[in-house]
Amino acid sequence: MEETEDVSEEVPLRDRSHIEKTLMLNEDKPADDYSAVLQRLRKIYHSSIKPLEQSYKYNELRQHEITDGEITSKPMVLFIGPWSVGKSTMINYLLGLEDTRYQLYTGAEPTTSEFTVLMHGPKLKTIEGIVMAADSARSFSPLEKFGQNFLEKLIGIEVPHKLLERVTFVDTPGIIENRKQQERGYPFNDVCQWFIDRADLIFVVFDPTKLDVGLELEMLFRQLKGRESQIRIILNKADNLATQMLMRVYGALFWSLAPLINVTEPPRVYVSSFWPQDFKPDTHQELFLKEEISLLEDLNQVIENRLENKIAFIRQHAIRVRIHALLVDRYLQTYKDKMTFFSDGELVFKDIVDDPDKFYIFKTILAKTNVSKFDLPNREAYKDFFGINPISSFKLLSQQCSYMGGCFLEKIERAITHELPGLLGSLGLGKNPGALNCDKTGCGETPKNRYKKH
Repeated sequence: MEETEDVSEEVPLRDRSHIEKTLMLNEDKPADDYSAVLQRLRKIYHSSIKPLEQSYKYNELRQHEITDGEITSKPMVLFIGPWSVGKSTMINYLLGLEDTRYQLYTGAEPTTSEFTVLMHGPKLKTIEGIVMAADSARSFSPLEKFGQNFLEKLIGIEVPHKLLERVTFVDTPGIIENRKQQERGYPFNDVCQWFIDRADLIFVVFDPTKLDVGLELEMLFRQLKGRESQIRIILNKADNLATQMLMRVYGALFWSLAPLINVTEPPRVYVSSFWPQDFKPDTHQELFLKEEISLLEDLNQVIENRLENKIAFIRQHAIRVRIHALLVDRYLQTYKDKMTFFSDGELVFKDIVDDPDKFYIFKTILAKTNVSKFDLPNREAYKDFFGINPISSFKLLSQQCSYMGGCFLEKIERAITHELPGLLGSLGLGKNPGALNCDKTGCGETPKNRYKKH
């Protein structure tokens, strides 16, 4: 016992007051009531976006189906990177779980083989992946499509921690470059893409000894393309290096990642050591502490802006659904125009799909609608899409109208240009979200008289 006490005294623990202060964990202010806004957002999605999404089978193109649980879910922070760089230790440190029965297992060897989701709960509870996927109230039910082998590698942990009341952490298996994808037993990159698409903040963690980029990490950065604003690079365990060596490692990190991040402005890089023990002497302790506080402020900003980010995410999804519907409509219209009584329908459509530029499919969409060329999907994706879904199974947009419900295209355009920006504006003007009532937002269950003149 005396030896144990001596060892604990030799390793002083770091002061955590800056974490509690920056993340406002000690404040007993009541949580903001966003239920009315979320109810309105859910209604806009179901009435104006989902009908077009289902009619043109957008989920089979992007593999991204939005559930009610995802709309109402908390912000998600994703931790990815090579094995044993300190991802699990960092989560333990941020939540203060070290030396408690809640802490994630850590070690020098690859220790995390599961996707671990840390959520808030009244008491410590472990939830199997099969149960998480079966619960439609949670946002993880779509993960069932990745198979039972993956669900066995998915685990949820409920922890009674104040930070988890506002955010969800996801710890991922470390990247091991000498391992084949097949050895994992499930589509690792597809699962990562699912979490990347839904993450509000993505921490890509490195340490000074694991800066090499292999095939698996390169594939991961390809999947992060388009999400650069959510990416934060973390150079962990920085107090293990002298000043001159730290500068070399920092430069080597950028040199390794430069070919993978093709953006003008590089992502923010945080340099520190995220673990409970105090910084080593004769290192830049003041710099590391400032970097840590900056990261916590970044995390807190994402939490504070969660509703704005959610509305913006739904609007971005609506824009993609609209572009997809316009493209399918154009493919179908071109097919109808080229068909004659003596034509072979299969050959005619194969010609259109193989070379859409010859028929000005994509150029027509750019010319006639408010669509950015950077938002257009990959042409090759539609070969696979129409290989599964025959063109004859779709209707023209002009036929997707009804007297009672209106036209699908008009409804989604109204949601993109008016309803969602209006909902976002109500937050930006500083209005109390809880004050939105159903008379103004239309979130109530009482149906309106469609025949009454207003």
